[in-house]
Amino acid sequence: METKATTRFTIGRQSSLAPEGRDVSEVDDELEVAEAVDPNFRLMYLANEGDLEGIVELLDSGTDVNFRDVDGRTALHVAACQRRADVVELLLQRGAKVDPKDRWESTPLADAIYYKNHDVIKLLEKHGAKPLMAPMHVHNAREVPEYEIDPTELDFTRSVNITKGTFCSASWHGIQVAVKTLGEDVFTYDDKVRAFRDELALLQKIRHPNVVQFLGAVTQSSPMMIVTEYLPKGDLYAFLKRKGALKPVTAIRFALDISRGMNYLHENKPEAIIHRDLEPSNILRDDSGHLKVADFGVSKLLKVTNTVKENPQMCSIEGDSKSAIIQSRYLAPEVYRNEEYDTKVDVFSFALILQEMIEGCPPFSSEPETKVPKAYGANKRPPFRAPAKYYSHGLKELIEECWSEKPAKRPTFRAIIAKLEAINNHLIHNSRWKIRIVRPLRCFQNLDSISKKNSSDSGGGSSRSTIE
Repeated sequence: METKATTRFTIGRQSSLAPEGRDVSEVDDELEVAEAVDPNFRLMYLANEGDLEGIVELLDSGTDVNFRDVDGRTALHVAACQRRADVVELLLQRGAKVDPKDRWESTPLADAIYYKNHDVIKLLEKHGAKPLMAPMHVHNAREVPEYEIDPTELDFTRSVNITKGTFCSASWHGIQVAVKTLGEDVFTYDDKVRAFRDELALLQKIRHPNVVQFLGAVTQSSPMMIVTEYLPKGDLYAFLKRKGALKPVTAIRFALDISRGMNYLHENKPEAIIHRDLEPSNILRDDSGHLKVADFGVSKLLKVTNTVKENPQMCSIEGDSKSAIIQSRYLAPEVYRNEEYDTKVDVFSFALILQEMIEGCPPFSSEPETKVPKAYGANKRPPFRAPAKYYSHGLKELIEECWSEKPAKRPTFRAIIAKLEAINNHLIHNSRWKIRIVRPLRCFQNLDSISKKNSSDSGGGSSRSTIE
């Protein structure tokens, strides 16, 4: 009979489906106590270290080769993650089950595939291990999507978490890519699969310089993944947190990038695309400093003449999800009230982002997150605290128009682009005019100082012009 320990075993490489990593250094003190009293736990540790003699000794003394920790992980899971092919072979010879699932439904083979441990993959498959069947799996090879990526081509050995927590980096054919894995714990499993399908349907339609580029997906094995271009400069949320208030010319340039990407989505044919989660952490910066709209996990397709009514579970902000807390500050009141809505919800969110770039702080930053949507519903808006000159040429009026209580009065992104370009032209013209004035003044000041110097050098006599 299999037993389970109450202690969680911490290793350098975790389950391929675990939501977040754990630090191997945290286990040191715990390990000294646990291994002294629990041989089962010691088996996990020795599998991690590759100690074959120690493993044989433990198994000969009666330790269960299929022992599971509190996460449902076995010594075979650990060895598969750590590239311990010799340990995997030994455990299988001693009766280890080849396809046990941990609490995240991951098997040793899935872990080996995730960490690209080819020797372990071949060994497990030799002993009958089967890849997990993905919900989108097809039985006819001709039905496999053209965008399908072989998961063994994704190398996660040097993976890092990206600022938007649901993504991590990977290497694919020599280039860095961003990978979103199906595994969030916010909704039920069926909801996650449905959201995954919807996001794939959207990403296949999108091709624009200001929208993150879709590269492919893993749909025929588990875990399923979406692969997009990797933008190492991170997201706008981290950038604003580091930089604070931006110069108006920079804020408008960023606003134009966002508007162009959103206009493309809203004018998509035959159905418009509503992002519905437009906020700084879903806007990424590329190598040239331009912005791209990203993460379409809760986006919607709709016919232009129609509206959408959100599932209350999908728009709830009462949970502990970090992403839900962040997005509540940018959520249009009609979504919060669970009313029908259209593309204008993105315009509302855009107004808050534009104001934040100029003010240097999130909307209603001093208020608890759960109170902010209620304030929007009461027709309250974040105050304008920056100097009036930062909102010149109609910028303040544009923001107020975009966050209008009545969605019909909010402008389209095509109209927003036209207004932003006009404001941008005013700013550029004024800055050039200042340069033209300042440079001649500096020239005259230099001539005056030279003239005075020559006068003093000649003993105070009549001075001679420095330019003849």
